[in-house]
Amino acid sequence: MKIAVNFFSVWNIVTITKETISGGDYLGEKLKVPLYKLKRRSDLSKYKIETTKDVAISSNIIGQNRGVNSLEFGLSVNKKGYNIYVSGITGTGRTSHSYSLALRHSKNKETPDDWCYVYNFINPETPKSIRLKAGDGKRFKYEVENSIEKIKESIEESLSSKDYEDNRELIYKYFKKKTEEVIIELNEKAKEYNFTFKKTEGGLVSIPLIDGKQLEDEEIEKLPKRELYLIRENSNRLEAKTIEIVKKIIEIEQLLEDKLIELEERTVSTLIETHFNPILDTFGYNKKIKKYLTEMKEDIILNINEFIADDENSEEVKKILIRNKITDDFFKRYQVNLFIDNSENKGAPVIKEINPTYYNLLGKIEYFNEMGFLKTDHTRIKPGAIHLANGGYLLLSAKDILSNLLTWEGLKKCLMTKLGKIENISKDSVVAESIKPEAIPLDIKIILIGDYYTYQLLYNYDEDFKKLFRIKADFDIEMERNDGNIEKLLSFVASHCKRENLKPFDRGAIEEIIEYSSRIVEHQDKLTTQFNEILEVMYEGDAWARYMGSDIVKREDIRKAIDEKIYRNNRYEEKIQQMIKDDSLIIDTASQKIGEINGLAVIDMGEYSFGKPNKITASTFAGRDGIINIEREVNKSGSNHDKGVLILSGFMGEEFAKKKPLSLSASITFEQCYSVVDGDSASSTELYALLSSLSDLPINQGISTTGSINQKGIVQTIGGVNEKIEGFFKICKAKGLTGNQGVIIPYQNVENLMLRDEVLEAVNEGNFNIYAIKNVKEGIEILTGVPYGTRDDDGNFEVGTVGYFVQRKLEEYSKNTSEYS
Repeated sequence: MKIAVNFFSVWNIVTITKETISGGDYLGEKLKVPLYKLKRRSDLSKYKIETTKDVAISSNIIGQNRGVNSLEFGLSVNKKGYNIYVSGITGTGRTSHSYSLALRHSKNKETPDDWCYVYNFINPETPKSIRLKAGDGKRFKYEVENSIEKIKESIEESLSSKDYEDNRELIYKYFKKKTEEVIIELNEKAKEYNFTFKKTEGGLVSIPLIDGKQLEDEEIEKLPKRELYLIRENSNRLEAKTIEIVKKIIEIEQLLEDKLIELEERTVSTLIETHFNPILDTFGYNKKIKKYLTEMKEDIILNINEFIADDENSEEVKKILIRNKITDDFFKRYQVNLFIDNSENKGAPVIKEINPTYYNLLGKIEYFNEMGFLKTDHTRIKPGAIHLANGGYLLLSAKDILSNLLTWEGLKKCLMTKLGKIENISKDSVVAESIKPEAIPLDIKIILIGDYYTYQLLYNYDEDFKKLFRIKADFDIEMERNDGNIEKLLSFVASHCKRENLKPFDRGAIEEIIEYSSRIVEHQDKLTTQFNEILEVMYEGDAWARYMGSDIVKREDIRKAIDEKIYRNNRYEEKIQQMIKDDSLIIDTASQKIGEINGLAVIDMGEYSFGKPNKITASTFAGRDGIINIEREVNKSGSNHDKGVLILSGFMGEEFAKKKPLSLSASITFEQCYSVVDGDSASSTELYALLSSLSDLPINQGISTTGSINQKGIVQTIGGVNEKIEGFFKICKAKGLTGNQGVIIPYQNVENLMLRDEVLEAVNEGNFNIYAIKNVKEGIEILTGVPYGTRDDDGNFEVGTVGYFVQRKLEEYSKNTSEYS
């Protein structure tokens, strides 16, 4: 290797060109990434398919073996606390796969029972819950409410029947005779005091006698005072003598009332039993139903008058009844609230609650307004998702449920107690009636779907979470790019073409999708599992094919869909490129400069990311301040960037200060950058600028660099490598490709390259270059065209190398610093 050195100054500035290298052995040639490694092409020729119509469709889950196995295990464990947290990002199929697996497991489970809420006749504030076999709830509700209607229709008829009237008449006659006998006895005693007794509707009335004749009120008023006085005296003496006899009459009247009630109740009881016995025959397996119907019968008997219609024909019947009417909503107490109906279900329920508010998830009690007060009853108890999914599976979004702390705490309480208790959130409204329904036993498995960070937050800061969600199903964003997964991806594309009525995709279109899948995850040996991204391109590719009037979707349709998606989102990128082209943002891509270099950053706009070059400059001078990060001094530097700059000091000390202290003052900055700088991927670039400034060796401005480093100078992998390369390529293309331009990347990132075809064409034509390096020494050699050099036993670098010039400059700085200190 021969290097032409031209000494222009005391610091030995050198100018190196390709032509000065003997035999064209340019330092960077061996580090260029060959064309075939810049993008892994897809070739489906071995599958013998022309379009997706030739692809066998399968329903297998793609690329989520770890997550699916965890889900399968979690779904099979029926123990408390074995709920499942599905971790993954949107688009990986975490929800759809969880639902399909839960649905498959549900078919092997028994259909859960129905649940009803009924009126509690003993304690109305606590409605009773009744459990019935699946499908029996609807029938039970019908049978009970239908029986009540029939009882309402039959009671009047029964209490107006000839048999009932005859029995009632017999009771009346019997007690009338008893009463008359007592009255005769009473009158015998009354005659002794010139009185007689007469029975009226108001009761017994004593009437005075004169010469055996009953006196009228007018006649009594005309009597002399003396006689009136004697009548009152006799009346008082008579009352004292006949009090026991009068008690007999009252007792007889009470017995009459008791007998009439007994007849009434016996008649109605027989009628009720006639209608309730078929219900007991059907649902006799349930002890709560037996008790409920017994209590209902007693309540009906107690409130017979409520069953009498309000019309003129019923007046006579109502006269013979003892009780009075109570409320207009009386008959609601006999209604059955079919709370959970599983009559249409086969197997266990699988519920996806997309809006898990407190009431949607945990149920509620509805109220109605009456005269300014809120009232309710057992028919207004409404189920939540946990009740609807009882006996099965409930899928919830972690983000949605955690947005309301009461909802999250309520769910945990249900899971810990295994009870589905319904209670409303307390409000300031005036409530006239409130109820506390019996809690329903829960047998439910929650599948909570969220991302990794939410899982870590809950696991570390919520003590209950780790007890309740013992299974984590981790969904990856990528899968291996092997034959098995490619076949599954083929099936995925074919099945969605059929399901969504898309035009057939030819082999070229599918190959483009596979390449795009690897581009999404930035890895030649991986495919994305974010299938929403794939579907989006498929739908749009189909739309472009239809627009062009094609019967099939071709490779160019997929490329058009990808290009148009970029165009919809890259306005900001174009603005930046225009500013660089106009030199509003200074990016040089053709000359050579000392202490200046083009670094690369990735701008993430959410839907679209792109690479943006940044000029980084370094200034060095004598002193002992070390390396100053200007961004840090003005609070525009993130912690990772700070770390990267500090690593530079470690490298410089390692290379140049093992025998002598490092006397150096240097400042490094991102020019024309007014936002916060973070990340360490520019640390190698900053070191190149620093070495250039110290060595007075100019850097080829047509070569941009990226890569973090460690203190030993080893270059480390970075993210966004495709965007960074393409971003700098667009600038070079706009300013004019020279053939000497390119990008230096860490060698570890070669496997991440899935570059766009315009970059590949430029590389193939020799107009652009990609270099992959292992350490900064290789990088500085490419940038300056000068070998980095090695030390001899005395620690000195070879003359004419980068290390030599840097060492010379540092020694000069040390000398000057000592002289002026």
